Amino acid sequence: MTTITRFAPSPTGRLHVGNIRTALHNWMLARKTSGRFVLRIDDTDAERSEERFVDAIRADLDWLGLTPDAEERQSERLALYDAAFEKLKASGRVYPAYETHQELELKRKIQLGRGLPPIYDRGALQLSEGDRVAKEADGIAPHWRFKLDHDEPITWDDGVRGAQKFDPAQLSDPVIRRADGSWLYMLPSAVDDIDMGITDVLRGEDHVSNTAVQIQMFTALGSEPPRFAHEALLVGKEGKLSKRLGSLGCDAMREKGIEPEALIAMLARLGTSQPVEPIADRHLLLDTFDLSTFGRAPAKFDDAELERVNTAIVHVMPYADAEPRLPKGIDEDGWHAIRPNLSTVAEASEWWRLVTGPIDAREFDEETREYLAQAEKALSWSDTPWQDLISTLKETTGRKGKALFLPLRQALTGMDHGPDMGELLPLIGEDRARERLDRAKRG
Repeated sequence: MTTITRFAPSPTGRLHVGNIRTALHNWMLARKTSGRFVLRIDDTDAERSEERFVDAIRADLDWLGLTPDAEERQSERLALYDAAFEKLKASGRVYPAYETHQELELKRKIQLGRGLPPIYDRGALQLSEGDRVAKEADGIAPHWRFKLDHDEPITWDDGVRGAQKFDPAQLSDPVIRRADGSWLYMLPSAVDDIDMGITDVLRGEDHVSNTAVQIQMFTALGSEPPRFAHEALLVGKEGKLSKRLGSLGCDAMREKGIEPEALIAMLARLGTSQPVEPIADRHLLLDTFDLSTFGRAPAKFDDAELERVNTAIVHVMPYADAEPRLPKGIDEDGWHAIRPNLSTVAEASEWWRLVTGPIDAREFDEETREYLAQAEKALSWSDTPWQDLISTLKETTGRKGKALFLPLRQALTGMDHGPDMGELLPLIGEDRARERLDRAKRG
């Protein structure tokens, strides 16, 4: 059976790294077995959903290389939900309830005060037909609840958490439809999973109790539930992640120069027993992807760790991948020379200034200026000008180590550190090198 997974964001804000991690793991679960990855836009909340966020979700997934095989929108599937609702209604698995939010909150407080679980008491089921008619005559429109079957425990083998068991009597009958006719998450999601042939649902552990309820919905609708797995949540420095944390969104990552490969490498293994490594090869990440390695403890997202992974990714990035974003003039040799000094590709322009100039002028004492004058005379151009220059000066001046190298680097680049001079000097070229040495020897 072909593995089919789905990522189902609500377009009420930008994706944050927690959402991205869920999307990535579903993409990996599908791709590992050449399956299908579906993007489902959960936009039934018309008041909060915005088209600009739909566009942003698509753009973010595209930037990350998590392109879905298909896209569905819940707002275009309302007829399916209506049909499922009527089927459940006919079989007695949904029922109208009339309590206001305030009444439900009061019931909850009373139950908590008595040491009881704050679950719905099924008061609406005690209403007679006459009671319901009277309430609706008073203008009270019902919301609708799914009636859980209390006869048997709800069980499943979770891909991350192992054997799970819930007593349905300890769960509230969930509201599936509001009084205005709009849908909540539970039923449309189950209907979509059935219609789309979803075989595996991988999501956060905050959905575990939802899964218990939805398993009964699948059964009530005459379908076999998919396989479920619930991974530990991702947390940030301030605790639980949310769409309000803009610094943890793809747009902010791009602005900081984070490579998609770095974010993928980190999120692929964060929260598993496998080490987070700067792996740009997604085939290797897929080969090692295994739900059995997922831990139960919340995984902490660390910006500093992401930056370390990003730096390592940049340091091995092929020229062809970087070239479209590099300043004009940087060829493969130039990229190879400056790449070890970069944290982001965007920093390349600053380091390339060491080649093209202008460089910062340095002040040298008389002894050093005399040494640089000797260097200018000793400079001979070949395939290895730096190595030849160092060899000659070491022999003629007796200098070694820092005294030999540092003044030359300072005169030729204006800096105390930087790219390997053996690679950099040929890029600077003979004319610029002689000009810089001449200026330096004159002070």
